[in-house]
Amino acid sequence: MRIAVTGSSGKLGTVVTREFTAAGHEVIGLDVVGTRGPGFIQIDLTDYGQVVDALTSVDNSHDGIDAVVHLAAIPAPGIRPDVATFHNNMASTFNVFWAAVRLGITRIVYASSETLQGLPFDDAPPPYIPVDEGYPARPETVYSLVKHLEETMAIELVRWHPDVSITALRFSNVMVPADYADFPSYDTDASERAWNLWSYIDARDGAHAIERALDVAPPGFDTFLIASPDTVMSRPNAELVAELFPDVEVRGELGVNNSLFSTAKAQRLLGYNPQHSWRETR
Repeated sequence: MRIAVTGSSGKLGTVVTREFTAAGHEVIGLDVVGTRGPGFIQIDLTDYGQVVDALTSVDNSHDGIDAVVHLAAIPAPGIRPDVATFHNNMASTFNVFWAAVRLGITRIVYASSETLQGLPFDDAPPPYIPVDEGYPARPETVYSLVKHLEETMAIELVRWHPDVSITALRFSNVMVPADYADFPSYDTDASERAWNLWSYIDARDGAHAIERALDVAPPGFDTFLIASPDTVMSRPNAELVAELFPDVEVRGELGVNNSLFSTAKAQRLLGYNPQHSWRETR
């Protein structure tokens, strides 16, 4: 496929671009920063005209887009003022979705966020563990509020356009192998990473989840938690949960180091099959 990837110069976008290209897809990278060259368009996604132009073609660089992967955003709360985060992220996502639909691009996969589960959990624990998509979104920051509004917008867009498929992937904290050297230090203080139940997503498995959604997601909207198969900790889950979340209901097996973000839905409906763990590098 010819796939437009917004945020192609970001942490996840760089890996997605590399993995998709290796798999034989043609990637058109769209980002506010990046290296000039074939397959990359520097763009301000808050400008709707630029988005339409880029998806249509710039200087005859392509003859149409098959799918859009929208990863561009201010990537977390606290990086910029709340109002800047809201205006940038909300406008960018609306522009990308609206332009894609107007141009007849019917396959859209985008980065939602684990924060919709109610993070940080050290302020207000989850209703149960392992966490899944089964309880209502609980945004606690302006950043996650935007993610909630994006999902709401997607629900309405596919209702208006029944042929369109929009998949929201609630990615956990994105990591690459260079990050893994720090993981053993987390065992010293379990509270340091309790804010997201010690979860993470290897960017390579993130790219795999996106590709699966592009391949198999039907028309309509759905959302999926996407995490690596294990936690960032060497300490066992039962010990961690007893220490940090003693009053939270445990539903199902915790496993020894299994992720406490359930990806069962993504495995069942998308065929998500994560392959990478920080433990490989030890």
